[in-house]
Order: sequence, then C-alpha cells, then structure tokens
Amino acid sequence: MITWSALSPAEQSATLARPANADNVSLQKTVADIIAQVQTEGDKAVLSLTHQFDCPDTTSLCLSEEQWDTLANSVDEDVKQAIVIAYDNIKAFHQAQQPESVILETTQGVVCEQHFASLSAVGLYIPGGTAPLPSTVLMLGVPSQVAQCATRVLCTPPNKEGLIAPEIAFAAKLCNVQKIFLCGGAQAIAAMAFGTETITKVDKIFGPGNSFVTEAKQQVSQTPQGAAIDMPAGPSEVLVLADENANPAFVAADLLSQAEHGHDSQSVMVSNSAALIEQTKDHVATQLAQLTRVDIASQAMQHARYILVDSVAEAVQVSNQYAPEHLIVQLDQVCEFLPLIQNAGSIFVGPWSPESAGDYASGTNHVLPTYGYSKNYNSLGLVDFMRRYTVQTLSQTGLRYLGPAIMTLAKAEGLTAHENAVKVRLDALEDKDNWHD
Repeated sequence: MITWSALSPAEQSATLARPANADNVSLQKTVADIIAQVQTEGDKAVLSLTHQFDCPDTTSLCLSEEQWDTLANSVDEDVKQAIVIAYDNIKAFHQAQQPESVILETTQGVVCEQHFASLSAVGLYIPGGTAPLPSTVLMLGVPSQVAQCATRVLCTPPNKEGLIAPEIAFAAKLCNVQKIFLCGGAQAIAAMAFGTETITKVDKIFGPGNSFVTEAKQQVSQTPQGAAIDMPAGPSEVLVLADENANPAFVAADLLSQAEHGHDSQSVMVSNSAALIEQTKDHVATQLAQLTRVDIASQAMQHARYILVDSVAEAVQVSNQYAPEHLIVQLDQVCEFLPLIQNAGSIFVGPWSPESAGDYASGTNHVLPTYGYSKNYNSLGLVDFMRRYTVQTLSQTGLRYLGPAIMTLAKAEGLTAHENAVKVRLDALEDKDNWHD
C-alpha cells in the first residue's frame, strides 16, 4: 500500500509511471527496418515475416471466401448469439453518433458550412497472440460499417495452421468486412499503410497491438505516403476509484480483468480506506489463483499500485493525473465527484458496471487512449471514420461587407497577394453593371 501524502511530487509521478519499454531505441530501429523491407519487397517481405513469426507454411496472404465461410459457420451457436447481441448494441450506439452539418450565415452574404464525409479506405488491425479478439473486430468493424467507408479490410496474424479464430471470421462477416489478410505485427501495419501486390493501401489504420504494432503505427503516420492512425496506444490499463463502502471483491475483479490482457498491463486502485485496500488485495490473491491466464495476470499485477489517499477528492486528483484508459468509479457520492473527473478514456459508474461490459457488449467502444493519452485523445467513435471539411460561399454583397476587413488583415501580415485577391474583386464590383447576386 502506498500512502500518497507521504510522497514528494517526484515520488508521486514515479508511482503513476507506466511500465516502461526496456529498449525503445532498438524497437524503433527494428520496426523501421521492417517497414522499409515491406516498402521495397511488398508481398515477399510480408510472407517472409509471417513465416518467421506466425505460420511457416502460409502460402497466401488473403483468406479465401471459402475458408472464411467455413470458419464463420463453425462458431458455436451460443457464441454467435453473444456476438450478435454485442453487435446490435455497438451499432445502435454508434448510429446515434451521426454528426450533423452546420450551415451558418456569419455576415450578410457570407455562408459558412461544415460537413462530414466517410473515409474512403480503412484498415482494421486485430491482434493475434494468446486470445482471439472478436470484440475488437466489432469495435472497429461496426463504426466503419455505420460510417459507410467504401473500402474496409482487416489484418490479423494467422495461427500455426495458417487460419484465424472462427469467432474473428464470424464477427468480420457480420460487419461486412470486405477482405481479411493473414498477417500481423509491424509488417501488417506497413502493408496497409503503403500497399503491396495483395494488401490494399488504406487511408487510416485502426486497432490495438503489441509494442511493435504501436511503434509501426506511429512511424507510418509520420510519413507523407503512409496512413493516418486512430490514436497512440500502449498496454491496457485500469484505475479503480473506491471509497470505504465499495465491494472489495468487485474491485479486485476489475483490477484483474485488465491484468490478464498482458504482462505489461497495469492496474491501479486509489482509495481513502486502508481497510478496503487490504481486503481488495486479499481478494486479488484469491481470484488470481483461479484464472486460466494466471501467469500473465501475475506478471501484470507486479505493476499494480494500491494508493491510499486522505479523501475522495484527492483520489479524483490522482486519477486525473494518471489519466487512465479505463476508470471504474465505486463511490457513494458519485454524482458529486463525477463532474470533477477530467481525464479518462471510458468511465464505468457504480458497483454493477464492470469494465468487461464496455470491452464487449454495452455499446461503447473499447478502443481507448492509454499511457496517459486520455488527457488529449478521445475514445474511438463514429467520426474517427470520417473526415470533416468546410465550405464557404461569398456573394457580391458578402464580399462588399467583409472584403475591407480581409484586406486590412492581409496587409497587416504583409501578404499582399492575399490582399490583392480581394481588391481585384472589389474593383470589379465598382462597375455598377457587374453588381448582381
């Protein structure tokens, strides 16, 4: 247990630090080399890396329609039903996010507009690893479907048999994904960013991944010929705000639900009750022993923090400083403190709102900013699959009203070509025969 008030500001910052990447320089170079290899060799490079990391016998980078149908049809009916329930809720919530156009006459004769249009081509990345993630297919596939992006492709690493989890195939079919490519890691990100003979080049890449995927997304987003990305993201994390009346078994379960994602995940508890913290730690030990992913969760819980504060108000301040991906709020006076929460990717209010609900089926999106990026990045939503643009139309009357101010500002900035673009039009309007709208 860490007593917050006993720490210096530097120690407080260190307490809230995420697990650091041990060799970031080496990671950057490795990923840069992979990206360059894919840019130069295309399919050949992606296949070679897939043989090395995923399946040594893969011969095709594209899952055939026949294979796709067979896999999707093999999913157990109860799992299909659960995926459909989640799909319906996620779709309903994202359909409700449709943005409205703005049309406003700012000055007489000057009309400004803001509109939204779907991104033309998007790439959805679904991690492989130790667990299939059909839920992530839904979180990316549904908003891309609702946004009506014309091209929607998915990359996910194949298993040792050169196939993918049936649940991923079923969820992708439900979302009307057009193609599934059998590759993962930095090579998949590079392939979608720049295109290969087989893999479609996209305008924006979405989805979580390991440190190689995260680094690759960052690098391709900084290259003019590359692709935009949804957000920078690191390992999963949760912070639980809990007062003395919170249920310690519930708190422990939420801490562990993130810990099982990966060894570099982080779970943080902040409470004004030392007794609750001790009870929660006991429940963590009991529940941890019962998990199927006990080894992974145990490693992750080495990064866990149990922080004792003097008050709930101080707990909220600690949470805002940490800026968690997931924030669980188990407070009696939740209505009083909820407005004070500034930084969180997604918030789960009350004892009956486990983080698992948002991960799977409540309707909100589980692709969220991590590593403190919730201070300045949003949770994934429908408008992330759109681009926003503006239109302005000036009539002759509008230019007469606004032109002098524009010319004055352009002249003040020393941009005489800008000034002249208005002047030549105003001069033309001096001829009364040209005055008409």
